[in-house]
Amino acid sequence: MLSEISITGYRSIRQLRLPLRRVTVVVGANGTGKTNLYRAIALLQGAASGSLARDIAAEGGMDSVFWAGGRKTGSAPLEEEAGNWVHSVRKDQSHRIAIAARFDRDEGLDYSLELGAPIPGRGLPGEAVVKSEQVAMAGGKRSVTLLDRKASGLRVRGIEGRWEEPGLELLGSETALSMVAASHPQIANLRQAMLQWRFYQGFRTDPASPLRKPSASASATHLDADGGNLAAVFATLAWIREDTRALDAAIDQAFPGAKLEIGGDADGLRIALRYRDYPFRPFSVAELSDGTLQFLALAGALLSYRPPPLLVLNEPEASLHPDIVPAIGAMVAEAARTSQIIVVTHSTILADAIAEATGARPMRLLRDGNGTEVEGYNALMGRFDDED
Repeated sequence: MLSEISITGYRSIRQLRLPLRRVTVVVGANGTGKTNLYRAIALLQGAASGSLARDIAAEGGMDSVFWAGGRKTGSAPLEEEAGNWVHSVRKDQSHRIAIAARFDRDEGLDYSLELGAPIPGRGLPGEAVVKSEQVAMAGGKRSVTLLDRKASGLRVRGIEGRWEEPGLELLGSETALSMVAASHPQIANLRQAMLQWRFYQGFRTDPASPLRKPSASASATHLDADGGNLAAVFATLAWIREDTRALDAAIDQAFPGAKLEIGGDADGLRIALRYRDYPFRPFSVAELSDGTLQFLALAGALLSYRPPPLLVLNEPEASLHPDIVPAIGAMVAEAARTSQIIVVTHSTILADAIAEATGARPMRLLRDGNGTEVEGYNALMGRFDDED
């Protein structure tokens, strides 16, 4: 489980350390940095998949993702917390982005990454370049570094505990995590877990949306990012697992008396809703409202056949009527039986609904001249001010 994340120098986030639990709900007003937090976690998966440089290029390149606030020079590090797992960036290196993730707080792995712009003439304009990268294993009183990369130099600790040089000629934009995992089991396990994460940031519901099209007739263990295999996700639950109890309960809670219908053939799978007040015919996805379709997509994401180890939702309440929001809380509670869930939202109604269903205390983001912060969280002590 991802137990903590540290972000430095990314967009509105000058320095942020966030504890993560089985269910983490982050709530805040517009402009406080919620989406930047969501994107920063997604960049970790990009480091695992090898798409990191392309992901940042899609955001406008390094100049668009650096800390957007004032810059100071000096020799003291921005990060002065206890513990050495958090990646530090010095004030005179403000054109750097650092992201560090801790897995299973006591005896898991730590992954840290520091990015910067290329040296003029040695890289593509605006390209993200890895300045340093580490994988370390926590345990006992000290951690053991398994992978250590500084600029183009790379070494990996072998099975017998000795440092080895893999002999890879990495481009500055390539992450070592995506390149060396095949021959190092512990690093491979970490990478594989990160590759299974799933991110959902709203779904298109316009007439041309993939949600309103038939799904290919192929089993689907999880929902695609665009929701285009939604009917296949539901068909997999109904016809292969033969268990739609959680899905049926969620739909009934959101739309009392409504029933999901699944049909199709080798040419495609289709879903429809039959409402209690209109029992004579089902309503196809082409007829459903934007909010109803958004809810069904969330149900597909949260209640899929094979839940991911980590599922991250960004503002899932979009287009939903407040009366439907409690059903999202119930689905999050169901999904949390097997997955870690992070929900980023501006809706206190949703945050309260998830808290009621799961007991997860919402964390509130604030933003001032020092960047995005977690209200009441003492990063030095690793706890909230009102905790015992």
